[in-house]
Amino acid sequence: MSEETKAEPTPPPADDLVTTQHSITVKRRKLNYTATTGRMVLKEEVLTDGAFDGHKPKAEVFVTAYTLDDADPAKRPVTFAFNGGPGSSSVWLHLGLLGPRRVLSGDVGSLTPPPYGIADNPETLLADSDLVFIDPVSTGYSRALKGEKPADYHGFQTDIESVGEVIRLWTSRNGRWMSPKFLAGESYGTLRAAGLAEHLQTRYGMFLNGLMLISSVLDFATLEFNEGHDLGYSLFLPTYTAIAHYHGKIEGSLHAALAESEEFASRDYPFALARGSRLSTEERAGFVARLAKLTGLSEDYVDRVNLRIEHLRFFTELLRDQRRTVGRLDGRFSGWDNDYAREALTDDPSFSAIMGPYTAAMNHYLNAELGYHNDLPYEIISRAVHPWSYKEFEGAHVTVAGKLAAAMRANPHLKVHIAFGYYDGATPYFAAEHMVAHLSIPQELHSNIESAYYPAGHMMYVHEQSRIDQSADLAKFVRGSSNV
Repeated sequence: MSEETKAEPTPPPADDLVTTQHSITVKRRKLNYTATTGRMVLKEEVLTDGAFDGHKPKAEVFVTAYTLDDADPAKRPVTFAFNGGPGSSSVWLHLGLLGPRRVLSGDVGSLTPPPYGIADNPETLLADSDLVFIDPVSTGYSRALKGEKPADYHGFQTDIESVGEVIRLWTSRNGRWMSPKFLAGESYGTLRAAGLAEHLQTRYGMFLNGLMLISSVLDFATLEFNEGHDLGYSLFLPTYTAIAHYHGKIEGSLHAALAESEEFASRDYPFALARGSRLSTEERAGFVARLAKLTGLSEDYVDRVNLRIEHLRFFTELLRDQRRTVGRLDGRFSGWDNDYAREALTDDPSFSAIMGPYTAAMNHYLNAELGYHNDLPYEIISRAVHPWSYKEFEGAHVTVAGKLAAAMRANPHLKVHIAFGYYDGATPYFAAEHMVAHLSIPQELHSNIESAYYPAGHMMYVHEQSRIDQSADLAKFVRGSSNV
């Protein structure tokens, strides 16, 4: 073969970042900022027979970063944000709450019809912190490279390691080691964030200023409804009460109803479940009546499920007489099914309400405004990550409570902000409160944890007033925890 006909070697994978300039006005202050979006190549060190054999490209991770122009890097905070799933891109926090542009999706009773809309977000956290949104491998435009196995990234520890490597790379390449640093995670992203706080400290010596945990789940035992494991029934109860109250099944004020529900869930309800058949007929009838009152369900139903109301069954049962189901992510939403004798809803009306607007807005925004073009589908929610591996927890339930506690003990300056939605049926607020109360930290470190509550669901920013209030709460948290 002649020299002229030899094939050119394939170039190694390289970052394909695109940079654009923008501005936004926040409280009469014009912010000029740079948006950098695209894929960063992750590499791993290769050893052959114990000898260093170079760095092998393994995956490309999609990020979108916003940095304020002419800011002092040593004093300017930076927040790394991601959603959960597992399998979710960062679109929800990006276009719903934190970013400089936001989707116009509407809310319960006034959903925006296609083709939806996108607008400036004058409440953006960019006013107080640079932002880096990260899409884990197989979400967004992030992919494993040719010849590599995506499943290598579809698990608890490998996910933390790969996202942690993105954070380290971005921090080093942008000269931000001396900046105040925060993580913002939602849902499974809160479990990732807590794990990352410990991982970044122990692997890279990177100590954080704060964690923003939105719709938090740090211990899966608080969400489970397994036979012989009754904790979840008590911890979901106040959320059932909130949703029932919203739909007119419980009278009076929401906070009075929640106070009564929390008291019952803390004391009498666990006692009743633990007693089992040892309850007298009169005692059981009393507990049935109280549960019915606090959930908006019939006494007959509560009795038939043996005092144990599983969450998917609740979402299907509450409005069965109206031939409606209620949302899991946000119990304020209601929808239809094709069979009203089902025990579990086949579609979450609260997710269906937001999937279209966020997908359209993200695809438009990246292409038309940020100038990033890719023929791959932007995976809003990727089913390809399942089954997700929890091999590190074989024989035990999944929890990062110990990792968060270890990170706080080693870094007593680490602050934690936890955001709760009263109508969140995916990660109920009372379950997260339970986990926080059992953290293995000294009493004085509990003052490092603050909580915020909103009359909304899992993505509480879908509710307009909650979005505005939450934006202010997060900005205040960042300002108060930056130490500059």
